[in-house]
Amino acid sequence: MRRKIPSNSALQAFEAAARHGSFARAAEELALTEGAISRQIARLEAFLGMALFERVGNRVRLAPSGVRYAAQVREVLDRLERESQYLMGQPAGAASLNLAVIPTFATRWLIPRLKRFQQASPQISLHIAERMEPFVLAGSGFDAALHFEHPAWAGMRTHRLLEEVLVPVCSPSLLAEYPKDCGLDALPRLHRMQNPDAWQRYAEETGMVLTNPAVGSRFDLHAMLIEAALCGLGVALVPRLYVETELALGRLLAPWPPSQSVAKTFCLVLPEPLGLSEAPLQAFVSWIVAEAKTTSSV
Repeated sequence: MRRKIPSNSALQAFEAAARHGSFARAAEELALTEGAISRQIARLEAFLGMALFERVGNRVRLAPSGVRYAAQVREVLDRLERESQYLMGQPAGAASLNLAVIPTFATRWLIPRLKRFQQASPQISLHIAERMEPFVLAGSGFDAALHFEHPAWAGMRTHRLLEEVLVPVCSPSLLAEYPKDCGLDALPRLHRMQNPDAWQRYAEETGMVLTNPAVGSRFDLHAMLIEAALCGLGVALVPRLYVETELALGRLLAPWPPSQSVAKTFCLVLPEPLGLSEAPLQAFVSWIVAEAKTTSSV
C-alpha cells in the first residue's frame, strides 16, 4: 500500500516557514522564491485538508494545528538528517548502533571500556544518547538501552548485567581534617536527591549509628556526588562500580562496609529476542555481557 506522506520539498518548505515565521526568510534559506514556498505550503495544506497558517494581510502565522505539526515535522526531518549523516560518514561494510544509556553509567562505566569494543569490532560505530527514564524502545530510533530493571520494560527483552551496591567513599583530604578515631557520624555526608533515605537504609543494614542521616548537601546525579567527594566536600554513598578506578588510585577511600542490599540492577534492554537481532547488535551484546561478568568478578 502506498504511504500517504507529503512530499519532502513541501515538508522542508513548511518547516522552514514555521521556524522563521516568514515565507520570505524560508525562501532565502532554501534558495527558492517566496512564491515557490507559498505554492509548496498550499499543496501541503490541500494534502492535509486543513490550513497550517493564518493569513493576516501580507503576514502569516502558524494556526494552532500548524504549531503541533511543525514540531512533529521538525523532529522527523532532524532524525532523517541525523541518520543520513551517520550513513554518509560510514565506510563500506560498516555498521552503527544507537544506544540509550543512563548518563552516569555511560560516563563512569561504559565509555571507559569502549576502547576494547572498538578493538574487537572496529567496523561498528556506537552512538550514545542519555535517557534518564524508561521509554518505549520500539520505534524510538534506538537499537538498545542500558538502564535499570523496571516494570516499564515489560514486553521487551532484558538481560541482567550488574548489581548496584552502594559504598560510602570520601577523599583522603577529608579524613585528614578529622581525628583518626572519629566515626562516620562525625563526617559531613552527601546525598542523591532521588534517594533521600539512602543513608538511613545504610545505617539500618550495617548497624552503624548516624545521629541524623538526612543532614547534608544534596546532588542530582551520582556523577555529581562522586565529584563532590573527590573535592573533599563529604562522604558520598555511591555505586562501587562507578568508583573502582578512584579507589584503586587512592583518590577515594572506602574504610566503611558496603551496603548489604542491592539498590538497583543494571540491564540491557532489547526490542526483540537477541536471535532476531542483526549481527552488529549481537556482537555488542556478547561484548557487554562479557564485560559485566569481568566487572562482577573483580
